Amino acid sequence: MRRTEVRDRLLELIDAVAPGDALPSERDLSGDLGASRPTIRAAIEELAREGLLVRRHGRGTFTNPYKISQEVPSAVNLPPAEGDWASEVLEFGVTPAGPRLGRRLRLSPGEAVVRALRRRTVDGATIAVEEIRIPRAVAPGLSRDDFGTGTLYRRLRERHGVVPAEAVQTTEPTVTDPAESRLLGVPLYSPALLFERTTKDSRGRLVEYTRSVYRGDRYRITQHLRFGPESG
Repeated sequence: MRRTEVRDRLLELIDAVAPGDALPSERDLSGDLGASRPTIRAAIEELAREGLLVRRHGRGTFTNPYKISQEVPSAVNLPPAEGDWASEVLEFGVTPAGPRLGRRLRLSPGEAVVRALRRRTVDGATIAVEEIRIPRAVAPGLSRDDFGTGTLYRRLRERHGVVPAEAVQTTEPTVTDPAESRLLGVPLYSPALLFERTTKDSRGRLVEYTRSVYRGDRYRITQHLRFGPESG
């Protein structure tokens, strides 16, 4: 089993247990997953660098304790970011949703999703890598071109009759893994921002899950806040 497959299985395991719970030992994981211990160890170390796991000497590996979350109301219409944005589609295809994504999009694990990996540039400079998954049943005619020309949401509205209406997006710090570092042109384990977004359309259907990694040295978010009597 390859490291990327081991990583996906570990992510499913993390989702299934509580924050702060212990994972099985490397020996047990090796037997359960059919992967070598060095492969298991490499995947665990990668997830630890991303803050999903904590390794405690002499005690084992644990899921990260519960993260403090703050809800920030967003604008009704999301304003566009600065600069001239473009997309380069690096990978495109149809895959099964799998257990983890299936839970996010309320699909069966075997249901087909369109997957696109694209590199985003601003004014010609690489800024982000995005992995987008859309249930094939939502827009059966999706093509590679939809992810590389114009804005994706506009293409969904105008060509496929899918109207994105609302989304839940989280943002947290991370570091780039080997593949992300290569695609972004930055050193390994460079600071980055991780965005995860789940989108519903105007009919209330879950229509998109996107995972984006933005260069920490080239991107920032500015929020305009208004304070009320209950503000902390």
